[in-house]
Amino acid sequence: MTFLRKSLIAAITGAGILALSVASASAAIVCSGTVCWHVHETYDYPPGARVIIHPDDWAADPGDHYIFREHEGRGYWADDTWTDW
Repeated sequence: MTFLRKSLIAAITGAGILALSVASASAAIVCSGTVCWHVHETYDYPPGARVIIHPDDWAADPGDHYIFREHEGRGYWADDTWTDW
């Protein structure tokens, strides 16, 4: 194979891998009242959860007092309690 052909194959392979990794990446910030946390997957929360889903680059307004509590798994914060579902 020529150098040009090898370079082209490498570029196409790299672009394909990058496209797959970007397509599968999903992130958001979810808040319940003033408690927020990061999620890595998009969930359909139950209506009783009363959560608001923000994009990953969301930032609270100055003067707002949000608390971030991280937790693994599918669920939501209700006051100080993590509720799995």
